[in-house]
Amino acid sequence: MSYPVTRLRRLRQSPVTRNMIRETLLTRNDLIMPLFVCPGTNVENKISSMPGNSQLSVDLLVKKGKELFDKGVQSILIFGIPETKDEHGIVACTHNGIVQQAARALKKEFPELYLIADVCNCEYTTHGHCGTIVDGDVHNDLTLETLAKQSVSLAESGVDMIAPSDMMDGRVSAIRSALDKNGFYNMPIMAYSAKYASAFYGPFREAAESAPKFGDRKTYQMDPANGDEALREVALDIEEGADIVMVKPALNYMDIIYRVKSTFNIPVAAYNVSGEFAMVKAAAAKGWIDEKRIVNELLTGLKRAGADIIISYHTQEIIQDL
Repeated sequence: MSYPVTRLRRLRQSPVTRNMIRETLLTRNDLIMPLFVCPGTNVENKISSMPGNSQLSVDLLVKKGKELFDKGVQSILIFGIPETKDEHGIVACTHNGIVQQAARALKKEFPELYLIADVCNCEYTTHGHCGTIVDGDVHNDLTLETLAKQSVSLAESGVDMIAPSDMMDGRVSAIRSALDKNGFYNMPIMAYSAKYASAFYGPFREAAESAPKFGDRKTYQMDPANGDEALREVALDIEEGADIVMVKPALNYMDIIYRVKSTFNIPVAAYNVSGEFAMVKAAAAKGWIDEKRIVNELLTGLKRAGADIIISYHTQEIIQDL
């Protein structure tokens, strides 16, 4: 039936009916807060391009973890800034790696806080690329060895989930095999499956001190023009043992989130990345937008597109409103 018998505005007249028929619900269970841990004691290095975010030493990270947990944040994603770096990122594989230290300290204080560890080499290599360099490019198979060792070390430190973000071919299989061989067969893997070579990562590279010293990452991260390729990447990661797949960035790639969810019906994460966060913050600082409403609308849009999990720097600000 059509107008005037059908009037879609009827159910919009009251907040009660609007809530009753709301199709997409954003909850605190959907959100993960990324955090950056650095060496030292009582260190807080503010990240200029990401207002409200800092590099935190382990002691302050524990305090931040308590603050977030008390607000209702159930999960954090940890990135490490090491004291020293090397050519291959071996520093990330050691018992006393910065993320390993943080995981042990957090688990001692807040065992209920769910810890996800990013697995990559870019923060840990002197050249800033995501793996071992051979002839001017990242060598895929040599890098798999480091990623597998890093994952086992992180599992031993007490993290609850491994999240490889490197985009090497075969890394989910290599990590799954290494975890299983070491008894961590119940350790979930959240793979950055469709990770694009995006300009939206700029503030993160300041935060993680991970900008490449030469070239770019286009030989291993995806071309922003490609959609079908994303489905191939996701299919391979699922076949290799990924429990959750991720699309990164989020806002310009809602079509990819939708296609991945519709095609595979597997848990899908969306990473609302640093550049997306920074644009909202910059516009809000100018008074051009209502920040709280904009953030809620953006994150709800990601849920509507098919994301089950949203990793966002907005988490710490929006969580109490959910």
